[in-house]
Amino acid sequence: MYNEKVMEIFKSPKNVGEMENPSAVGSVGNASCGDIMKIFLRIENNIIVDASFLTFGCAAAIVTSSTATEMIKGLSIEDALKITNKQVIDALEGLPAQKIHCSVLAEEAIKSAIDDYKSKL
Repeated sequence: MYNEKVMEIFKSPKNVGEMENPSAVGSVGNASCGDIMKIFLRIENNIIVDASFLTFGCAAAIVTSSTATEMIKGLSIEDALKITNKQVIDALEGLPAQKIHCSVLAEEAIKSAIDDYKSKL
C-alpha cells in the first residue's frame, strides 16, 4: 500500500512534538477519517526557522506532517503558503489515492499556522 519512502519516514518521522513558545500554531482535522494535525512554527523576520507537529491519525497523516514541516523550514511565510498537497505527495514519491486527504491536511495546517501568526502581528 505505501511505498518505501513513506514507510521509511513513518518509522522515523522528523519534527515530532509540541514546540515550546511557538510563534504560531495551526490545527486542522478531518472528521470523516479522524486525523487531527497540529503544526507549530517558530518564525523570525518572516522566515520559518523551525517547525514541528503533533498528529493523531494514520501513517499517511504522520508522514505528510513530517514531510511538510521539513519542506517549510527556511522558507519565508509567503513561500510556505505556496506549498501544495501535490508537492507533499511528490516529495513522498506518491500516496495511495485513499490517503491523498492527508496531504491536504498538511497544506491546510501550514496555512492555519501562518494565519495564526499573521493574526498576532
